[in-house]
Amino acid sequence: MSSSGGDAIRPRVRIQDGSASRPVPAAQRNDNGGTRRAAVFDIRDMSVHYGENRALDWTTLRIDRNLVTAVIGPSGCGKSTFIRSLNRMNDSIPGFRIGGQVLYHGHDLYARQTNRVEVRRRIGMVFQKPNPFPKSIYDNVAWAPRNLGMKSGLDERVERALRHAAIWDEVKDRLRASALSLSGGQQQRLCIARSIAVEPDVLLLDEPASALDPVATAAIEDLMHNLKHRYTIVIVTHNMQQAARVADRTAFFSLDERDRTGTLVEYGDTDTIFTNPADPRTRDYVTGRFG
Repeated sequence: MSSSGGDAIRPRVRIQDGSASRPVPAAQRNDNGGTRRAAVFDIRDMSVHYGENRALDWTTLRIDRNLVTAVIGPSGCGKSTFIRSLNRMNDSIPGFRIGGQVLYHGHDLYARQTNRVEVRRRIGMVFQKPNPFPKSIYDNVAWAPRNLGMKSGLDERVERALRHAAIWDEVKDRLRASALSLSGGQQQRLCIARSIAVEPDVLLLDEPASALDPVATAAIEDLMHNLKHRYTIVIVTHNMQQAARVADRTAFFSLDERDRTGTLVEYGDTDTIFTNPADPRTRDYVTGRFG
């Protein structure tokens, strides 16, 4: 598959072993006869437990294609649990179990026949702290394509990923240098290039700029604006101004006062969440009264 073409959507999704793939619609009809964006994730009554501890409860929302969706809320409210559940990164945690459904283009991500390797190829993730491999810049980006057998045109694939991550001009003359020689902001953009080298559909960003200076943070935010034309992006952030700047939609999570369980309080267009929220808890959080 080629990642060129800007707004073009990949025509088929294969994440389940032995199941037929099906076309992914570019848009769907809404109740008023107009069109709406296709849902990439349709999350229905999702709850997450770690052993006896309930981390997240009764989460229902849909995340649409080619938008930036921000996930905000106080510490411990389940933001990272939520985003890591979208590509099964929590599976290896002892005692993890999930209820409800997480549908990706209509496929149940937690169905028995779902191929976890393919899930993580289609749904890439970048973590809070840059974590480049102790390899060359080139080998960092080439690592996943090589391991997935995507070796044809590898040089072009590496260059394309670095260009899309807005770091090519800074590293093109030192691709064999260690990735650890890059600055923090460059390392984070390299990690984004590493994720998109296998042509995913979704990018999950878990506080990608929290460890960066303002200049590097601005570069990451500009990059998100450019990448959303090719990818669907979900970002966890503690920075309210960042969410307001980069996100098309925002989900506010908080802690249930009764049992301290993470819960989705409100989800909607970012402008509405920040200027006219429906729930007073959202208003109190975005105005800095708590959190």
